[in-house]
Amino acid sequence: MKVAIDKAIPFIGGVLEPYVEVVYCSGKDIDTAVVRDCDALIIRTRTRCCRALLEGSRLRFIATATIGRDHIDEEYCREHGIAVHSAPGCNARGVLQWVAATLHHIVTTDNLSPKDYTLGVVGVGNVGSLVAEYARAWGFRVLACDPPRMEREGGDFVSLESILTEADIITLHTPLDDSTRHLIDAEAIARMKPNATIINASRGGVADNHAVMNSGHRYIFDVWEGEPDIDHEVLQKATLATPHVAGYSLQGKANATAMVVRAFAKHFDIPLTDWYPDKVVPSTPQPIGWQEMASTIINYCDIVAESARLKCHPEEFEAMRNGYNYREEYF
Repeated sequence: MKVAIDKAIPFIGGVLEPYVEVVYCSGKDIDTAVVRDCDALIIRTRTRCCRALLEGSRLRFIATATIGRDHIDEEYCREHGIAVHSAPGCNARGVLQWVAATLHHIVTTDNLSPKDYTLGVVGVGNVGSLVAEYARAWGFRVLACDPPRMEREGGDFVSLESILTEADIITLHTPLDDSTRHLIDAEAIARMKPNATIINASRGGVADNHAVMNSGHRYIFDVWEGEPDIDHEVLQKATLATPHVAGYSLQGKANATAMVVRAFAKHFDIPLTDWYPDKVVPSTPQPIGWQEMASTIINYCDIVAESARLKCHPEEFEAMRNGYNYREEYF
């Protein structure tokens, strides 16, 4: 049995070799020649698993060490008996802390306090629910929008229209699919408060990048349309910009790799179903007050410095992402 693995996935080197043949490639170099004689792929978002890549192969299994799965043609995989696994929630606290850094920047730049803002959270899954929980504790008025959950559960969810018209800050945490592509477009932006800020750490296509740029609204992006070849004008006009690393915490990466290794082990009956990187200490979730967070977040996520580096060297987007120094989760 043979598996191709994106060489940028951390902690996985040497783990599967006692059981299967392994070939490591950069994500963009996993092509039809690589896939043709593989039984499994372990990838990231940089490998687009479409019909053109998969057809004619003997693949039975794809695991992506990411939350998102929009780079995988799941309909094709279902039709051809290819199991698909991802790592939902793996980096939720890493993204939470990135969002915390953005909120701290906004509040301090405006010389206000959390109680002065209504925060609209769009998408209340693993990440959005944490953002909403901590933001409420910090004093923000929080509105949460999640139509699928509202339909299933009822509760205190609000419509997107309420978010657009009432929120001072909108933070996006949805998957990317036909219902969320360009969820924030020119029409949606026209209904927002004039001084509202847009934060996107979900998928680049959830926000129409050019519509946001041309709107005059403050925006902070970690994800971009056209990655890694992003629009340099959109980048330069962003208030803060990072190279798709919001979830790049040490524990988040360890969680993601552990989840795909365990899924692989379960699928192929290999004794690694409880594997976790032995050099990583899992984080211990805990509450943290606004003042403590505000005084410590720069030590863990210096988003201003990261933004300055990317704006100075936009051509190094992918290199910065692949060479990122993973942050420690501390709340």
